[in-house]
Amino acid sequence: MGMNIKRWIPVAAAIPAAAALVALAATSCNTSDFERDTSPVALIVTNTTLINTIDVLGGTGCGTNTGTINLQTIIKNPTTITDVPINPAFNDVRITRYRVSYQRTDGGTLVPASYVNSIDILITPGGTGTGTFIVFRTDAFSQAPLAALVSGTGRDPETNRPVVRMDVIVDVFGQTLAGENVSGSTRFPLSFCANCGGCR
Repeated sequence: MGMNIKRWIPVAAAIPAAAALVALAATSCNTSDFERDTSPVALIVTNTTLINTIDVLGGTGCGTNTGTINLQTIIKNPTTITDVPINPAFNDVRITRYRVSYQRTDGGTLVPASYVNSIDILITPGGTGTGTFIVFRTDAFSQAPLAALVSGTGRDPETNRPVVRMDVIVDVFGQTLAGENVSGSTRFPLSFCANCGGCR
């Protein structure tokens, strides 16, 4: 399944901001959501990155999708036999929310604020789901370290480099129709720069 991650949205005046889109929903979640994942169904979250470098001032290629996020569910132990017949529909997974956070990979520590969005996707075991996830909101470009690239010195204030590198981490959460928690995670690398020849 592919979830389009869309890119540029105006931040201020004529300055475009990268906004990655993929569909999901909003409620709070934390690490314990992963710890409570005891479902017989596994959620597999992967991605395909189409753009690795984003010019925060726009340019060639900056109107395309950043990438795709793929969701799939599988039965963890299909050979398990129980004495009690179970309706297979109880293993369908309803995806309810996703959390986006960032981790620097260039030695810096400043990152945009993380956030949680809501979504509603139903996936049967062995099946895939699609949606639209926002992996970068426009307000990220008014926060450190990207604000310095957009309207400041054009360099990261921590590393003094013209490129900011970070992983975008997407944690996806849901439940089987039987009420068991499922979760999965993926990350993809992005580099941000200003007036650096567009997006590629």
